[in-house]
Amino acid sequence: MPYPKKITLACLGALMAAQVWAQGHVIKDIRLEGISRTEAGTVFSHLPIRVGDTYTAELGAMSLRSLYASGMFQDVQLDMDGNVLVVRVQERPTVANIHTTGIAEFDSKGVEKSLRSVGLSEGSVFDRAVLDRAVQELRRQYLTRGRYSAEVKTTVTPVERNRVRVNIDVDEGTTSKIQQIRFVGNKVYSEGDLRDEMQLGTPNWFSWYTKRDQYSREKLEADLEAIRALYNNNGYLDFKIDSTQVSISPDKSGIYVTINVDEGKRYKIKGIRLTGDMLGLEPEFEELVDIKPGSVYNASAINALGKKFTDKLSTVGYAFARAVPSPVVDPENDDEVTIVYTIDPGRRVYVRNVLISGNTRTQDEVIRREVRQYEASWFDSDKVAVSRDRIDRLGFFETVTAEPTPVAGSPDEVDLNVHVKERPTGNISVGAGYSTSEGIILSGGFSQNNIFGTGNSLSLEVNTSKSSRTYAANFTQPYITTSGISQSFEIYDRRLDLDELEITDDVKYETYGAGVTYGIPITENDQIFLGGKFEMTDVTLGANAPQRYREYVHDFGDKPKSVALTLGWSRDSRDNILAPTRGRYQRLFGEVSMPVLDLRYYRATYQFQQFVPITKSITFAFNTELGYGDGYNGKEYPFFKNFYGGGIGSVRGYETSSLGPRDSDGDASGGNRKLNFSIELLTPIPGADRTLRMFTFLDGGWVWGRKANYSSDGSLLGYQKDRLDLGDLRYSVGVGLAWISPMGPLKLSFAFPLNKKNSDELERFQFQIGTGF
Repeated sequence: MPYPKKITLACLGALMAAQVWAQGHVIKDIRLEGISRTEAGTVFSHLPIRVGDTYTAELGAMSLRSLYASGMFQDVQLDMDGNVLVVRVQERPTVANIHTTGIAEFDSKGVEKSLRSVGLSEGSVFDRAVLDRAVQELRRQYLTRGRYSAEVKTTVTPVERNRVRVNIDVDEGTTSKIQQIRFVGNKVYSEGDLRDEMQLGTPNWFSWYTKRDQYSREKLEADLEAIRALYNNNGYLDFKIDSTQVSISPDKSGIYVTINVDEGKRYKIKGIRLTGDMLGLEPEFEELVDIKPGSVYNASAINALGKKFTDKLSTVGYAFARAVPSPVVDPENDDEVTIVYTIDPGRRVYVRNVLISGNTRTQDEVIRREVRQYEASWFDSDKVAVSRDRIDRLGFFETVTAEPTPVAGSPDEVDLNVHVKERPTGNISVGAGYSTSEGIILSGGFSQNNIFGTGNSLSLEVNTSKSSRTYAANFTQPYITTSGISQSFEIYDRRLDLDELEITDDVKYETYGAGVTYGIPITENDQIFLGGKFEMTDVTLGANAPQRYREYVHDFGDKPKSVALTLGWSRDSRDNILAPTRGRYQRLFGEVSMPVLDLRYYRATYQFQQFVPITKSITFAFNTELGYGDGYNGKEYPFFKNFYGGGIGSVRGYETSSLGPRDSDGDASGGNRKLNFSIELLTPIPGADRTLRMFTFLDGGWVWGRKANYSSDGSLLGYQKDRLDLGDLRYSVGVGLAWISPMGPLKLSFAFPLNKKNSDELERFQFQIGTGF
């Protein structure tokens, strides 16, 4: 029986009872009967009658309606025992458990969340209407996945202690596929052009992965907006989508979409006009105008120009400024429009407080010291953007937002709300990886980039393979002064076996070192580095070691030492460190040994990266590295400071460290100069982690230096200068995969060398799992 009808009958019963009872009875007590799970206080909170009230029929009917409306009871009765009001209730059962069968399309946690969203969960009061809503929600979820033939059945079974068991049995059926997408009324763009703008599509070879052929109303709405943007951005101001029809085949296996459009005419821009209160900034606004008369109407460009106007106003305190564009058709040339921007700066505001939230571990001060929008100063959107970017670059948070919020009762004040979402910043790892050149790589260590929420970082790393081994520790304090000067200490032990790397025979060396570096910020994106380090290199030569290494040990000993000064500069404007899509990164780093111990050398490297978004999903990336080193005061440049080329990180498709000068026995010896560059087109894999990306590439590079002259018996006669010949550069093209995986960076490439020489050693397929120093 429907609940409203029950309530009506119960109220009528109360009225009949009131005729039997003596009118005007004063209630001296209220007794509850039938409750076992519900708290008495909860019942009284829904009961409008109190001790001392005079009972009336109207008051009794009101009490019944209120108790039924609470949703906790399936039956309610009122009785009088003398001057005691007796309230008898029958509680609704609770849900003992929910059991689902036949669900494979969704994970169990997602289904539970969906059911909870409509009020159905274990321990909740059972309500048939709620169960019906849950079934409808589940069906809706299947419709979004294109499963139009899905059927959902429910069974409710009573169990002990006034509880019920809810069984939900699902027959998911088959996924309905989009068989056709048609356009009616399009003349400017073909159906193929318009379908290229859509996420939805008909089945193809990759549909099993992309799911493009599975209909979704949300995706269709997004596609219609994309089509509207295509027309609006190419002059068609009056473009309309008249209607959209979605039909399904009788067997519910195929979906047919028809989109009716009215393209309208194409407009050009006659001019830009500004009106409203511009606060005397007309010259600055005019400089911002980048839309030329005669250009095709472009809605995105027009909105972007409006944002430039509001951004300009927001840098001088007008946080809620508006610049509304209105196209006005020229009465003489009806295919031209003048864009009129109405400027409304609103009220100028101060920042009252900077409020930080969401940081459960990181200390407020660590975040606050990155904020460049100060309290009690005019609101400045540029400073807010810089603050947000600086906090994001700390690497401690998944997301960072910084938004102004009006202060109630103070129209000239706002609070800046900085909200962060913490992410794990510590890692204890023991792992293994494999490189085609290094073999098995064992690694382990500890790192914490935000010790105790202070922003300081500590790392301890161990990496070992058949050709190399590294022990290293680093401790960094990003703020040893309030101006942001950082301090880093490092200590390391690095061993390299050139024989195992197939660089040369019977040569290995181990470098022990310690250093300190100070970072000094000079702008928001620029930093310079000053430091120093001490190193000792233990050189071990076997019986087959080439003569040049023997000569070096003869001149400098088998344990040469050095004290070096380090100097560097970096500029970083990338939008993301792990998977950048736009921005630039530059780094210049040099070291020079002091004339106090065994070595006399200098060494410098420069790296340049540029990322440019080509489309929403494709990024163009350019990377180049230059290296140069030499000795001074007549001393030879240390061979263990040499650069090497070839392999991942250099020119893929050639064996690691195989490019460049060679010894008398034909082994690569590295060089004191290097050049390598790479051009890549990167795209994320749909539906995957954003750090999982596919790419195509073109690599080029070479290593060169001084050429060694040997006698017929292999002894070193001397050196001659070796200049870079562009004909020496090696090139390769290929495809690859990059991923910041849980066990470290993964790189995989398949390359085709373009100008292989006879002496080159190739390795077309290369991959590396794990991380190394």
